[in-house]
This record gives sequence, C-alpha cells and structure tokens, in this order.
Amino acid sequence: MKNQRTSDPAEKPKNKLSRRQAIGKSLQWTGLSLALPGSVWGAFEQQQADETGVAFEGMPRARENRLDWEMLSEYITPQDQVFNVQHYGMPEFDEDKFTLSISGLVKKSLTLSMDQIRAMPQQHQYMTLECSGNGASKGFMDAIYNSKWTGTPLAPLLKKCGLNPKATEIVFYGKDTKEEVLREGTSRELKIEVPFGRSMTLENAMSLPLLLAYDRNDQPMEFRNGAPLRLIVPGWYGVANVKWLTRIELRDRRYMGRYMARDYVTVRGEKTDQELTYVETSVTRMNLKSIIGRVTRRPSQNGKIPLRAYGAAWSDGTDIDRVEVKLNDGKWQTAGWDESIPRHKYCWRFFWIDLAHVTPGEHQLVSRAIDVNERIQPSVEDDEISLKKTYWEAYQQWPRKIKLEI
Repeated sequence: MKNQRTSDPAEKPKNKLSRRQAIGKSLQWTGLSLALPGSVWGAFEQQQADETGVAFEGMPRARENRLDWEMLSEYITPQDQVFNVQHYGMPEFDEDKFTLSISGLVKKSLTLSMDQIRAMPQQHQYMTLECSGNGASKGFMDAIYNSKWTGTPLAPLLKKCGLNPKATEIVFYGKDTKEEVLREGTSRELKIEVPFGRSMTLENAMSLPLLLAYDRNDQPMEFRNGAPLRLIVPGWYGVANVKWLTRIELRDRRYMGRYMARDYVTVRGEKTDQELTYVETSVTRMNLKSIIGRVTRRPSQNGKIPLRAYGAAWSDGTDIDRVEVKLNDGKWQTAGWDESIPRHKYCWRFFWIDLAHVTPGEHQLVSRAIDVNERIQPSVEDDEISLKKTYWEAYQQWPRKIKLEI
C-alpha cells in the first residue's frame, strides 16, 4: 500500500470556547478524560471541586497537533496533540515493500521486512519525546509528548549481525531524502542527494535501550510520526529518533551529515581563565527541564486568593530529585510529586504546589528542576543559556505570568 504524503487534519470544532473559558470548564468537569489505549492515568488532576483555571498572560493559543499545557489531561499524549517535524519532507514509497537493512562493519549484513521485524521479540518503552528547540520562544513551547512505544530492541539484532571490532559509529538513515548544496557559491560547489541521517557511538547504541518501533500507544504508528518503522532513542532529543528508518550502517569514523555536523549543533560560549571560547556540540541527550503547565485558584478569602500550580519535569533519564517553584521575588519552595502517576525512567513526572494566599493583581511563577546530582535547571541569566548562540537545547526556566481578580 502506498503511503499518503500528508495526514488528514482534525476537523476544527465549531463554537470553540476561548482559552480562558475552556480552562475553567475543563477544571469543572472532574474525572473527564480521554480513554486512550495504554493510558489510564490522568494529569494535572484538580484536588478541590471549586478550583478554576487561571489563564497565562501573553501566551499564544495552542496550535493543532501540539500539546496544550493548560488543558493537559493525559499522562500519555493523545495523537491529536503529537507534534511532527520533518526536514526533508514526507517520503513516498510502497509500505508493502519496505525493508530495513543493517550493513557496514558487520560480519553478516541483514535485510528485514516489516513482517520479519514484527515477528521478533517485542518490547515496550515509555518515553517523553521533545524537540530540541522546544521552549526557544513563547510561541514554541508545545513540541513535546509522552508515549508508549512498541517494537523490537536493536541490540540483539546488532549482535546477530556480528560486530566488527573496528566499528565505533552507528548511523541511522531515514527514507526521506533531499538535494543538499555544499560549499554553495564557490568554485567547488557540490550538489548531492542525501537521506536524512543521524548517528551515535556504538557504545551509546549498545548501552541505551534503543527500540525499532512500529506501534505507538498500542496502535499502529501514524505515517507522519515515522511509520512503518522509527528509531526510538530514550533520553535523546527528537531529532535522534529517526523516522521511516530504512538503513543502519556501522562505521569506523564519524558520520558528518547535515543534521549532525551543521544543523542541530549548539554553539555555546565557555569561560576559562577569563577567556571566552565558543564550542560547537551536536544535539544529543535531553537536558533537565521543567515547566508550569497550569495554575488554578479557589474563591478568595479575606481579600486573598489560594493558588495551586501544576507542572511537569523531565530529563535524559537521570533521576529528578525535586522541583522548586518561586512566586514573584519570593523564596524557592519545594513542590510535591503526583504519586498517582507511574514512574518510568525516560518519562516526565508531574508536580504540584499550593501557594500562600495571593493578592489580586499581576504575578509571575517559575519552576526549576534539580536532579539527584544537584544539577539545577538554569535561568536565562545563567552562562549556559545566556552564552548560547543557537536555537536548540532550550531548557531554561520559563516564567509564567498571571493576573488575578477578586
């Protein structure tokens, strides 16, 4: 069956509520949630019947096929809130003839059909997948989702092929291709047709629970998300999770494709002995991050308003010790974890905090995550963010502004 280049967009509902109205309604309808396969846990559950939502100020409306933080109701993200990015466009091919090949520095090359892959031992991997640019601006804070992926693990397949001792690098190629221009405008300009590719060290590939995935949330994966086969790299940014995976190659030297060596390269200044040196690194592992996703209020008491903030925190799989929240210029306060949500190493965790009765007016709230190694999610003023010159790896603290009325 030939694939479709695009997916049918969801029909827009008529008479759509405003964001402020929708938030309030969603918090009044306690217990209402989408019954997705593999999803039995709610998110940002209200604790009191009289809680109502407080809209964030100055934030754009959530876009189609993106996560709506203020309306988040599921631990596992519904398909209609799953973001999609492709750099070479969606490829066209006959899915019935789709194969995966493993070649290069192996003792025995393999070519596998999807039927053969589906017949292999099956594993599930729960994982939060985030675009590395997510959070680079207030208009791009929703490119993240949480999923249950199903597929077959990569490591046993590599062992079956027999690894050449010289192999140090593994490259993953997608079915999507594009003509690239190298040394443009020079006498040595070169135009070449290349597939989308990403790589990692063989050591990384064998130590991480990499998955060749074909199902998402117990349903066949959608084509726009990489069907029929996608690489899943727990704890790494979305770009490493190659869609339409069709070829794996073992090499003895670094792969320097566009999305390893030119794009998805973070340029950051590093201070040493009063000198500033700019260092370029490929975008790989996810960074420690948190965000306040929803704020609720209860009826005012003696001119003060009880607030509760809900949010999520995630990392590359490193355990998160705690999340702290600050109101305006006050002290950092430790939030509580939502213990009704299951713990998965590579998934987000949900937190909440009750704030002291707050006066009417404009206020700012911000969260920061702290892992077990005492690494702290940085603010925009910290060097690792302020000296970063590129778009990617936007893991800074993100303040939320609200306005309260009696």
